[in-house]
Amino acid sequence: MFIDRARIFVKAGDGGNGMSSFRREKYVPNGGPNGGDGGKGADIILKADRNINTLVDFRYKRQFKGPAGEGGQSSNKYGRGAENMIIPVPLGTTVKDEESGKLMADLIEDGQTYVVAKGGRGGRGNAHFHTSANRAPTFAEKGEPGEERWLQLELKVLADVGLLGYPSVGKSSIIRKVSSAKPEVAAYHFTTLTPVLGVVSVSEGQSFVMADIPGLIEGASEGVGLGHSFLRHVERSNILIHVLDVSGMEGRDPIEDFHTINAELAKYSEKLSKKPQLIALNKIDMLQDEETLPRVSAYFKDKGYEVFPVNALTGEGLPDLVARAWYYVENYVPEPEAVDDTVLYEAKPDTDFTITRGDDASFIISGPRIEKLVAMTNLEDEQALRRFQKIWSYMDLDRRLKERGCKDGDEVVIGDQRFTFHDL
Repeated sequence: MFIDRARIFVKAGDGGNGMSSFRREKYVPNGGPNGGDGGKGADIILKADRNINTLVDFRYKRQFKGPAGEGGQSSNKYGRGAENMIIPVPLGTTVKDEESGKLMADLIEDGQTYVVAKGGRGGRGNAHFHTSANRAPTFAEKGEPGEERWLQLELKVLADVGLLGYPSVGKSSIIRKVSSAKPEVAAYHFTTLTPVLGVVSVSEGQSFVMADIPGLIEGASEGVGLGHSFLRHVERSNILIHVLDVSGMEGRDPIEDFHTINAELAKYSEKLSKKPQLIALNKIDMLQDEETLPRVSAYFKDKGYEVFPVNALTGEGLPDLVARAWYYVENYVPEPEAVDDTVLYEAKPDTDFTITRGDDASFIISGPRIEKLVAMTNLEDEQALRRFQKIWSYMDLDRRLKERGCKDGDEVVIGDQRFTFHDL
């Protein structure tokens, strides 16, 4: 089963909790704090693997949660960090953050990796909080929560040469003839429903990957037929071989077919429409009108295209076509990515948190710094709670809440914690 899109949830490992402990040694009076730090949580890493061809595994497992780091220990011993979780994906996988729509990674090389969710750092042990004013801190930090997000994975087939054309023009027959790939061939439209890759050997040490991609029809750029499922995979090809049926048995004009398909390419992507194309005039053994082949050949040659009359069943004309395709593959020069010189300046907010109203009339404080502080504070420890109150005061949260209309007794929500506001 060929699956080229998937939606998965990733949750990196939380950091281990810091340790609160004190030296307990004979003949050592006034032993100080010696709680160690917690270990780092596991990162979630995607890794491109050439041995995987589809995203089908993500149909059965869609949630990935990394292990947490170990907690700190006494005697200033650090907790062990968790081993990173590595998720293999096929070459050609693009990764997007679902919430923002931002493209995070494009994994096109074997072994290429990308961290999609970072594990939380370990909480600090109480040894870190020893000061001249507080010689016996009883509190330690909790581990930082690991990042979590929904991802959209999309596979775009990696091939040097893509076969372009209407259904049933003979693309599958061509790739069967020039490579060891064995796509299904039958006398009905859309025999090929998924991309098929084949390695074409030109000579010793010279080969390229050819893709037989599902047929394209008018309206594909709007999703008609196989639509974007086709166009998405054409994007990766360096050169296209446009296969046209010149036999006349389908009752279509090959010149009209050519322009229809290229119009769909242009609607989908201007860059895609500018890829070089070789013209393969197939089924020359079944011509209904002897004038068709010279007429169509002359038309495309006048337009500057290289034309190759071929017979996919016997192999006639295919060696020349393959040799020319290899020339373009060998001399392919990637187009430089367009660079936008426009610089956008965004005014930074005067605070690193925001206050909004919840559906239950509560006041919700959100922001990376304050949410991390709450998550890593042991609110059951009196000293930790006093430290949290000092930071609360330093961030001027009381004034900000009052400005938003918060009154004594109102509920304030930060992350998973709920507090009651007291106007002192």
